[in-house]
Amino acid sequence: MSRRVISFFLLIWAGGVAQAQGPAPAISYTRDIQPIFTEKCVACHACYDSACQLNLGSAEGATRGASKALVYDGARSEVSSPTRLFVDAQGPAAWRDKGFYSVLDAQGSQAALMARMLELGHRTPLQPNAKLPEEITLGLERENMCPLPGEFAAYAGAHPKEGMPLAVTGLTDQQYQTLQRWLAAGAPVDERGLLPSAREAVQITAWENLLNAPGARESLVARWLFEHWFLAHIYFAGGEPGHFFQWVRSRTPSGRPIDLIATRRPNDDPGTQVYYRLMPVAGVIVYKTHITYGLSAAKMARIKTLFYSGNWQVTALPGYGPQRRANPFETFEAIPAAARYQFMLDNAEYFVDTFIRGPVCRGQIATDVIRDHFWALFQAPEHDLYITDPSYRGAATPLLAMPGQNDDVGSVLSLWLAYRDKRNEYEALRRDAYANVRAPSWSTLWAGNDNALLSIFRHFDSATVSKGLIGEVPQTMWLFDYPLLERTYYQLAVNFDVFGNVSHQAQTRLYFDLIRNGAEQNFLRLMPANSRDAYLDDWYQNGGQLKMWLDYERIDDSKPSALKLDEKDPKRDFARQLLLRYGDLNAHPDPINRCEGAYCSRPNIDPGLQEAEQSLSRLTSRPAAGLKVIDQLPEATMLRIESRSGKREIYSLLRNRAHSNVAFMLGEESRYQPGLDSVIIYPGVLTSYPNFMFNVPADQVPAFVDAMEQAKDAAGFEQIVQRWGIRRSHPQFWQYFHDLTTYLQETDPVNAGVLDMNRYENL
Repeated sequence: MSRRVISFFLLIWAGGVAQAQGPAPAISYTRDIQPIFTEKCVACHACYDSACQLNLGSAEGATRGASKALVYDGARSEVSSPTRLFVDAQGPAAWRDKGFYSVLDAQGSQAALMARMLELGHRTPLQPNAKLPEEITLGLERENMCPLPGEFAAYAGAHPKEGMPLAVTGLTDQQYQTLQRWLAAGAPVDERGLLPSAREAVQITAWENLLNAPGARESLVARWLFEHWFLAHIYFAGGEPGHFFQWVRSRTPSGRPIDLIATRRPNDDPGTQVYYRLMPVAGVIVYKTHITYGLSAAKMARIKTLFYSGNWQVTALPGYGPQRRANPFETFEAIPAAARYQFMLDNAEYFVDTFIRGPVCRGQIATDVIRDHFWALFQAPEHDLYITDPSYRGAATPLLAMPGQNDDVGSVLSLWLAYRDKRNEYEALRRDAYANVRAPSWSTLWAGNDNALLSIFRHFDSATVSKGLIGEVPQTMWLFDYPLLERTYYQLAVNFDVFGNVSHQAQTRLYFDLIRNGAEQNFLRLMPANSRDAYLDDWYQNGGQLKMWLDYERIDDSKPSALKLDEKDPKRDFARQLLLRYGDLNAHPDPINRCEGAYCSRPNIDPGLQEAEQSLSRLTSRPAAGLKVIDQLPEATMLRIESRSGKREIYSLLRNRAHSNVAFMLGEESRYQPGLDSVIIYPGVLTSYPNFMFNVPADQVPAFVDAMEQAKDAAGFEQIVQRWGIRRSHPQFWQYFHDLTTYLQETDPVNAGVLDMNRYENL
């Protein structure tokens, strides 16, 4: 058969454009199989939280297969070997050596494991839009059942209704037949790799040249930039839609194939000369790991101005090792602190995304230390003593080291106490130093671009970041300065090891508790001095006072603030003035949750949607004690509302769970205050993990809101679900679920990706 060039286009969020040569199989993996996986499988089988580590976002993941080993295991005493797709092994044979087993290979007379799992699912269809049988466990409570091919019969006997796709409207007959034909044919895979366009290739060369430029100063800046970019999905000005790249360390220079240096962390010793390279992001783009960062000529000029202007020098390049990881302020102290902080401020949403939304797919190590809703602000560099005062910087730097580098289980307590004391010594230094400078004013807040005001939402074990101030005035706010922002990023992104043991994870969680407390203390300096203790008492109820006494440095409750705030409710007045002063930076005005006057909807949208938003505003800013339906809601519900004109809007309905404090590792339920829960409703997708979805015609929104107000218990909520809910068993489940991604493509195409349904509940 003659060879011919096969050109193909995957869905934009499925990986872009690629070209290759080879004989055309009867069924093409890229043309016929991956689109089915993308539509029906990737929503559960992507990232580390894939069931059995089976990742179906690429041919590499499909051929790698499955593993019984858990990635998320908070109790393991020993670190586990990393199993990062495309990084820690290449090809099926190498993955077999790491304990993965094939789901595609036939076993003697038995069909492939995937074929049997699909057949089990296909012969036990779900009752349309009915609640699933209670015996099917879903979500994070589900046991990681990963039968080997020889164990399938026992699995099917014990779980006859749990074939694939699991507990959701399944494959169409045509999709099922296509997959079975492919598997019966031996599951052939025609490998495809994303190729940069000519315009992208030019920019890749320019950026690799910048980061690999000779010289000690250039090398140190490149290392710092890499450690701050390693999680980013890079896209280029004028690049192809759906093309993303990531920075990696390679043994080979530009112009040669990348030879990946696969260290456990991005700041581990590479053991060889390093070349920083840009590698295409392979596989389906999934929203939960898709944290984007744009590069352009303007960005390069900005970096050159920040880092290469001035006459600062590097006398000796720092090495690697635990101490260098623990204290990046010492490691990179030669780079002007003003440049480092300004670079992070320019892209503050990206950095907060990396450690709040996170790339590790299950973030409860971090998220159970934060409240369900808060706003984040940033201290202006000219008001940050770490930037402006060399003597203060010199005293502070040794105190900014972070734990987690020593994972000895027996040393957890002693390590925690040592780093707690070091951090509190820093907080005392900071408190006393700031008491001797000008009182904070509005100029204390950085207002350089629309990254200056951020909203964070926690959804139990995941979280979301959005530009702008969304929702009612939150209970707490955070104020980042440079030492706090950099420590948070290193502790939760650079230094965090998802494959680490219980000691590493505990140290990370405990120190993040101190970071949260530091951000709250920074914010309290803006409040009237005589109000600060009362706010702390409110934030640290129910044992929180003991925590403050044991582990936190005392606050400054005497140095006045220069802000003129209403003494009756200074925090609310601060929020009001903040919104007035920085309205141009507030990326997303929020009339639904902060309705002022008679109009509680956005202007200049479809009139039917305006009326819908007006009705929805009745559900916001109300505690669960007065709106009982909140007790029935999961953390993140999507509302799909379509007007008579055909315009549709997607809203996030977020449940904000109230807690007396969030200062302890265990016992969250004992500090839960359900009567104070509330909801935020906002246009857009503000979660990576939808828990449920309602589809409501715009003219029925008043009836939907009435029903929500009248529902007092589970039976009342069941009626709402039956009328407007999209259950996992809904015949059009996938159409509605993937419309969320379509919406993202329409409204925010760079950041669009397939959402995760692992947390979609059985309501």
